[in-house]
Amino acid sequence: MLKRKIDNYICNYYKTSRNALLVTGARQIGKTYSIRQFGKSFKSFIEINFIENPEAIKIFNGANSSEDIILRLSAITQKPLIKGETLIFFDEVQKCPEAVTAIKFLVDEGSYRYILSGSLLGVELKDLRSEPVGYMGIKEMYPLDFEEFIGCVGVNENVMQSLRNAWTNKTAVDELIHSKMMELFRLYLVVGGMPAAVSKYIQSNNLMQVMTEQHNILQLYKRDISQYDPNNKLYIEDIFNLIAPELNAKNKRFILKRLNENAKFERYQNSFLWLKNAGVAIPTYNIEEPKTPLLLSRSRNLFKLFLNDIGLLAAQYADGIQLRIINGDKDINFGSVYENAVAQELVAHGFEPYYYNNKKRGELDFVIEHNGKVLPIEVKSGKDYETHRALSNIMDCAEYHLPEAIVFNNDNLKQIGNILYAPIYMIMFLEKNITAPTYYKVDLSGIG
Repeated sequence: MLKRKIDNYICNYYKTSRNALLVTGARQIGKTYSIRQFGKSFKSFIEINFIENPEAIKIFNGANSSEDIILRLSAITQKPLIKGETLIFFDEVQKCPEAVTAIKFLVDEGSYRYILSGSLLGVELKDLRSEPVGYMGIKEMYPLDFEEFIGCVGVNENVMQSLRNAWTNKTAVDELIHSKMMELFRLYLVVGGMPAAVSKYIQSNNLMQVMTEQHNILQLYKRDISQYDPNNKLYIEDIFNLIAPELNAKNKRFILKRLNENAKFERYQNSFLWLKNAGVAIPTYNIEEPKTPLLLSRSRNLFKLFLNDIGLLAAQYADGIQLRIINGDKDINFGSVYENAVAQELVAHGFEPYYYNNKKRGELDFVIEHNGKVLPIEVKSGKDYETHRALSNIMDCAEYHLPEAIVFNNDNLKQIGNILYAPIYMIMFLEKNITAPTYYKVDLSGIG
């Protein structure tokens, strides 16, 4: 059993809300498994999968009320509908958008609890997401992040707490623990966070079997491309196939001319959006200035494109590279895999990652908004991690007033001035905090 953070999220959600919950995200990331685990806490758990049981779509066809839907539902399930103690799970709802629309009325009726899930929801339900406002929450799910991964492979809570303390207090990690954590991080670069791959590793420790699982998922993604967007499938698959080699290029920026000498961004824009909305790729856009809000200075046609899972990226490199990555082979360019792992982690923790590139000042690997401030992040896989011209230029620029920066690298944690040098695995502790005020009242005295 893989312990996921979303398990606690789902449990707490249903303790504090009567609304339904839609769990969205890419294929094969464990949505259905986590929901089934949660379903065990109810006296009755009813699962309707609209791919496995297409007849179930008729439940919603022409239904005039929530009572109609519940009556039809009771006719196709052998599980009892127990008021107040039943969770009804609609899976693969991209095949039945009417189920999303109907949630408002089912929640209003109030007899049962509802949870929904599906794949490619960002592609197929983009026009329906606002329909059940006030009746349905939406939670994006991702592959296992590094903290989840190491918990699954056996790192105990005492070690985790010592690492958290080091991060919080900005003190060095015990050298033995640091060495083991670096080994585990390199293992994560190979296995990644897809539940099937992680489970296969835990069961067998066989990297070839892990790669087989990963290649199966890659083939599934390619079948999705051909099935769901037949008009643009050649564009999308070409882009998907270029992610790994583009990240290995010198500047890691996605170059359209690699697709076609005369390629225009406008022609391919929908294909990039498809990959993003399907949860398959992570676009990281260039910003013109490191100032909040970063969205306002985003350049829409300059970006890097990362894969949604670092293990899937590694699986596309040459056979035999996996063991060399784990062993830290110095001949391997770790830059691209480190950056993909960081992008994946940032997105999983709720950040919108950008990068900064300026001819005069240089390039920053990532820029995010953290605690209301701009936080530059550099990712260094070599020994010269304290050499960072672009970062130094930005931090010395009085115009931006950046209070802190982080350089993730292979060495132990230390602070030099306003730059934190942290081991790469500590990206797991960079969390998004909500800083918005919870209460504010305008003083109208004087104008009354």
